[in-house]
Amino acid sequence: MWQTAYVSSYWRNGPVLNGALCGLDEALWDIKAKRANMPLYELLGGKSRFAITTYCHADGKTVEETSDKVSKFVEAGWKHVRIQLGGYGSPFLGKTPDFRGAGFGLPKDEYQENQPYVKGTLKLFEYIRKVHGDDLELIHDMHERIEPIEAVNLVKALQQYRLFFAEDPLSPEQMGYFKMIRKQCSTPIAMGELFSHPMEWTGLISDRQIDFIRVGFNHVGGITPGLKIARLAEAFGVRTGWHGPGNIDPINHAAQGHVDLTTPNFGIQEDVDLGWGNVIQEVFPGCPQMKKGYMYLNEAPGIGVDIDEKLAAKYPFQPFPAGTGFRFPIRKADGTQIRP
Repeated sequence: MWQTAYVSSYWRNGPVLNGALCGLDEALWDIKAKRANMPLYELLGGKSRFAITTYCHADGKTVEETSDKVSKFVEAGWKHVRIQLGGYGSPFLGKTPDFRGAGFGLPKDEYQENQPYVKGTLKLFEYIRKVHGDDLELIHDMHERIEPIEAVNLVKALQQYRLFFAEDPLSPEQMGYFKMIRKQCSTPIAMGELFSHPMEWTGLISDRQIDFIRVGFNHVGGITPGLKIARLAEAFGVRTGWHGPGNIDPINHAAQGHVDLTTPNFGIQEDVDLGWGNVIQEVFPGCPQMKKGYMYLNEAPGIGVDIDEKLAAKYPFQPFPAGTGFRFPIRKADGTQIRP
């Protein structure tokens, strides 16, 4: 059924079609596991670990503010924390960009400059290591927002702070620069949240250009391709680190979690910080739970997460821009749009 749906429109490997295919695929795995009367991870071979190691996200307008958030996560039991100064990039530059003064773009367009971001990131890591020591596992998301050669320099400069990994340093259009990164430093690299086509990850994995593959099941077509990717990665010493922010539904998180529990080359799972909100947990009964740096799955047969469709109807799809996934452009001072 997966293969038939995959080629049903002839054109394939796009994120929209893969999103629909993911829904079908995860539903079929859920049905199969429920008919077997076991949690999905049992159908996939059983647990390789008692729970799923996760990382959370801490950011702030200053290094001190970010550090305070790191402290809260560490106190709650997390051992892996992604740290950012000013979210992604450098939106807190404290000045009006030239493009806004010229009336260019939209009022909500964000502003980023490469060098303040690079300098701020290095300053942040220096501060966090000084305050929190060398044992805490640190992650940073570059979000593909600086020029490729600057990304090479930043990843190289971050090596001194022993990252767990640098996330998404390059855009999918500039993957040739991974070879340059590998030749110059050994900072672990995670890549893939924008990927939807097998050709985007196959070479990076087989050439050992990355250390963690970060695709999301909703973008690649579900559990079926996720298992294939994990097995390919295992052969080349690459670990999994599936994409899992708060804007990914709990069913998809749980689906990735079942693969996480069974995969020998599991690396880490992006989590929803300290857990799902009350509304989400009501609409999606059986949500994965985040506790002390781990994600725990519902042990019910199947994927373990259901949908209360009547309750969901009380929260209709939001109009532009909130419900569409649209993001206002991020621009340089002269108005040039930065491609993520």
